[in-house]
Amino acid sequence: MGIPLDKASLLALFLEALFYGVFLTLYFLTLFVLLKNTSANRQLLIPVATVLLCMATGHLIVDFVRILEAFVFNAGTISANDYYSNLASPLEYAKTALYVTQTVLADCVLVWRCYVLNHRSLFVAVPGLMVLSTNAVTGYIIVWSLSQANSSSTVFTTAHSWITTFFTLTMITSVTCTSLIAWRIYHTRRFMSDGFAVYLPILIVIVESGAIYATGVLSILLAYLSGSNGQYTVLDAVSPIMGIVFCLTILQVHFQIGSKSRITRSIEPRGMNTGSSESQVYAMWTGA
Repeated sequence: MGIPLDKASLLALFLEALFYGVFLTLYFLTLFVLLKNTSANRQLLIPVATVLLCMATGHLIVDFVRILEAFVFNAGTISANDYYSNLASPLEYAKTALYVTQTVLADCVLVWRCYVLNHRSLFVAVPGLMVLSTNAVTGYIIVWSLSQANSSSTVFTTAHSWITTFFTLTMITSVTCTSLIAWRIYHTRRFMSDGFAVYLPILIVIVESGAIYATGVLSILLAYLSGSNGQYTVLDAVSPIMGIVFCLTILQVHFQIGSKSRITRSIEPRGMNTGSSESQVYAMWTGA
């Protein structure tokens, strides 16, 4: 098991609160950027960012309540390890449901961006929707399985195959969509005069953001497969990291492209409906 369950939970709350503070700051900066734009795209991006924040907030609140119950309110009747070992606790599967929903939402946005940037191709949409649907069903089966767990069950014996499948599909979605988006930008700009040089920082931002999220999910999966309680620490930290990656990408694309007047002038009123890759990239991430 490595790190004890109670210590893993304390460390998880610390890291989650730390990353939540970063997410909250980036959220308000992103909101400021999106509210300055007037196209219909912001009507999607602002609600998504807000929902991600609400879910991360709910997740943090649940973890905080569980810490109080384990170390303060129930300290005299049950040990912290035994408290956290109770998988059927309503708070346990409530936070799992929040995490699953947050993951599915973040992956939906990633698939949508990949779909739009690839000219709304069905070859992107159909496989993407199939993987998203499968992952959503898998995630909620995990929640149901936790609610049915008995006192002797552990997370390593309850829904093991479902949990492994969920994190594997999440990582595949992130890596595949990020790779397709990066390839599309590179492929459409590489033969244009000075085009790829202008978009290289954006390409790096997209790849790095995808790598941050994929690395977090991979860490959860490896910790889980190795039977380490460190998975709880990483999992709780990944909840606000989803929002950080979402907002950070919007902000960096905005400041990289929006600050270049010659790129900004190429953005037409029709936004991403034009054939311009500049318009598509800028509109998808900043709502312009």
